[in-house]
Amino acid sequence: MHLLIELRHKSTIGRELKRNSTKRGKYNADTANMYANERKERFARNRKFTPFVKTTIDKYIIQEQWSPEQIVGYCRKKSIEMVSVERIYQYIRENKANGGNLYKHLRHKLKHRKRSVGNTKIHIKDRISIDQRSEKANNREEFGHFEMDLVVGKNNKGAILTITERKTKQFFCRYLPYGKVAKEVSKAVIHELMPFKEHVLSITTDNGLEFADHKTIAKKLNTTIYFAHPYSSWEKGQIEYCNKLLRQFIPKKSIINKDNTLNLNKIQIKINNRPRKNLNYEKPFKLFYKFVNRKVAFAG
Repeated sequence: MHLLIELRHKSTIGRELKRNSTKRGKYNADTANMYANERKERFARNRKFTPFVKTTIDKYIIQEQWSPEQIVGYCRKKSIEMVSVERIYQYIRENKANGGNLYKHLRHKLKHRKRSVGNTKIHIKDRISIDQRSEKANNREEFGHFEMDLVVGKNNKGAILTITERKTKQFFCRYLPYGKVAKEVSKAVIHELMPFKEHVLSITTDNGLEFADHKTIAKKLNTTIYFAHPYSSWEKGQIEYCNKLLRQFIPKKSIINKDNTLNLNKIQIKINNRPRKNLNYEKPFKLFYKFVNRKVAFAG
């Protein structure tokens, strides 16, 4: 009798243990299977375009003029059955094609929605959803969970990598001479965070193709990269806020190139030395390095 053993990569096993272990860190195959089935049922249930979902969408669009992103975000927060942002846009387009006027209640009336909706292809392989991120990370109870994004220049040319640590609000930024090229972006992320490798527990980002090389980042930094849901910028709201802080010095529609980013390091220092109300008026820089140097623990 021969046994057939199917090998799995260590990162696959690691994700499985992290995803399906109990709160005490124990793993049981039957329990893990139960968790997996529950997730499948919940996902399937939330993705059905039921009459209730249709009525809910119609109400929030017609009566409140909410965007699809706001509808999905609110319903997810309140555990209300809802489909994806893309499916809502698809429904609105179908409604318009059949003579309906749902689109007229949108702020942009679909004018800025030029690409087709639905049937979108996933360009980034092996993404790990933000749904799998730990509650400690979600609640900022643990140091070492980061968010990252890009700030893009005029005419979508030139880019700056932006990173923030969720608990201390520490901010990093770095000019990308090759723009949004995925391989170059991953090199920049690794360069910025390598000095703190032992502290980088996770990084959360969006689904932009510039982060398609996420597995290289995860391997080099020995961390996990989580991806927010499409069109759900609030799921990485901290880096979005940091981008706004950066925009104080590099306004939107500004050219981003080597010459006008020479002071980027000074800008980063200035932002990290501002006392923050949500840090009890502590400075991100000081809190971050207290954790890095393991001198004290910050109670948040």
